[in-house]
Amino acid sequence: MKRALVIGSSGGIGSALSEALSEQGWQVTGLSRSHNGLDVTSEASVAEHLDSLEGPFQRILIATGALEINGHTPEKALKHLSADALGAQFALNTIGPALVMKHALRLLPRDEPSVMAALSARVGSIGDNRAGGWHSYRASKAALNQIIRGAAIEIGRTHREAVCVALHPGTVATKFTEKYLGRHPAVPPAEAAQNLLQVIDSLTPEQSGAFFDWAGKPVPW
Repeated sequence: MKRALVIGSSGGIGSALSEALSEQGWQVTGLSRSHNGLDVTSEASVAEHLDSLEGPFQRILIATGALEINGHTPEKALKHLSADALGAQFALNTIGPALVMKHALRLLPRDEPSVMAALSARVGSIGDNRAGGWHSYRASKAALNQIIRGAAIEIGRTHREAVCVALHPGTVATKFTEKYLGRHPAVPPAEAAQNLLQVIDSLTPEQSGAFFDWAGKPVPW
């Protein structure tokens, strides 16, 4: 039986990923704050939930994150920065996935293909940043990308068939984005999930440590 672990399974993309995997015949284990009390910003909570699981999971997908936390909206300029907003963004978007990877590593199989992927964002790309602004969110996702890059190198030493990547899901119509869509086209979560799973299914160990968008195209760091 193919098994998948989805962290953030109650969110818009996380729930869609869980449903799509189930439809494909995967046995899905989902964890989230609202359904299970998982707080990815607390290592005690991450350890409690993940250390109780038995592997292996051939897919570990981290779909947590937020653009607006505790009322702090994305900054339009440096003058809008605050330590609280920066700290909250890093706690949820960087430290959270890093802690999940730390405790989920033992759940990956060592002798068969597997994928550990975390949702990042194109705005976290340093090379692609031509607009500025959104400093806290951009920086937290850029830091997440570095965590994934380093984790992929380490995982590759012990899990030869594993892939560890950052994924940009595109603009998805969820509560996460509804205030910021403007004129940008957005896809439903179900479509985004199908796109992401197609990319995940196509990955090879040689691509581990990279950053891909929903169409499978590399995103610059």
